[in-house]
Amino acid sequence: MNRDLEKLQPYPFEKLKALLGQVTPPRELKPIALSIGEPKHPSPKIVLDSLVSNLSKLSIYPTTKGIPELRQAIAVWLKKRFKLKQTELNGDLHILPVNGTREAIFSFTQVIIDRSKNPLVISPNPFYQIYEGATFLAGAELHLLATLEENNFIPDYDSVPNEVWKRCQILFLCSPGNPTGAVTPLNTLKKLIELSDKYNFVIASDECYSEIYCDESKPPVGLLQACAELGRNDFKRCVVFHSLSKRSNLPGMRSGFVAGDADILSEFLKYRTYHGSAMPIQHQLASLVAWQDESHVVENRNAYRQKFSSVLKILKPVLNISQTDASFYLWPETPISDELFTQQLFAQQNVTVLPGSYVSRTVNHLNPGENRIRIALVAPEAECIEAAERIKSFVLSL
Repeated sequence: MNRDLEKLQPYPFEKLKALLGQVTPPRELKPIALSIGEPKHPSPKIVLDSLVSNLSKLSIYPTTKGIPELRQAIAVWLKKRFKLKQTELNGDLHILPVNGTREAIFSFTQVIIDRSKNPLVISPNPFYQIYEGATFLAGAELHLLATLEENNFIPDYDSVPNEVWKRCQILFLCSPGNPTGAVTPLNTLKKLIELSDKYNFVIASDECYSEIYCDESKPPVGLLQACAELGRNDFKRCVVFHSLSKRSNLPGMRSGFVAGDADILSEFLKYRTYHGSAMPIQHQLASLVAWQDESHVVENRNAYRQKFSSVLKILKPVLNISQTDASFYLWPETPISDELFTQQLFAQQNVTVLPGSYVSRTVNHLNPGENRIRIALVAPEAECIEAAERIKSFVLSL
């Protein structure tokens, strides 16, 4: 048995299930779940129609590299969305379809890490837990950087010692952040690219929340955009991960892509041909339709903006809570421990949120998720408003 499995912690929702299992919620209140980041908005009809019309493709083995039409559609989307029109971005060289970012991040880490060189991976803290699991199972050490409010929830990269950068093989970015919603500024991305040149590490930017943002005139910047502004048209050592799960409300389709450095993606493709992770043809064709349409994405953003507005009006008077830059999360402070807050909120109001400490780790006696909760505004607006009213009542009762 792989001994690195012993390093893995239970997934946050396993911990949450155990925590809530100790209490009984009031039966007269309808349960409202704001804990899991699973979009509940309707999936686009054009995508569903494409799936149905291409079910005959079930008889075809898909290729790992994916159909050229999908890679080209993604290239067109990337060029427009992140201002890459002057770059050499090529669907055949720089893009690889994947079965969602979680699977891709895990397998990508196994490809990049060289176990013979005392490897280290740098990650934000809090973080998407797959960064940790992928790191440990690749035989690397994890170095966590706290994302704190005083630094706008962006890691303090200037505080990282040279010794850490020298051992770093992958730097994970999550922008917009999960759970903070913080967007890494363009100048910071450029600085990190310069550091990757100096210390020879790969930047892996998880950008799956990039299409859910508050100001329609200010979409979040991305890593490839920073490359383009630096004239780095080969995207050397830079890779981004995108998904249709949040952008298009298609979490069950497991469709995304990896884009960036062609040399890295060539090796990643080699690994994936053995990994057995080709996306079904009918999913690829439906994904092509999704990446070519922006109307449903704009509608999706508008729905989240309305929920943010409604919920924040209710919760701001009773909690230290702010509008996030992007994503569909809120990351408020709690007046009592995040675990106790979560458990008692469930016991009294039948509303489920996620303790911040469950998506964080304690480093040097600091857990940046302590006394915070993650609220995922994924339920319908009426349910989000009802949940906010219940949270307000609970806070006022403390």
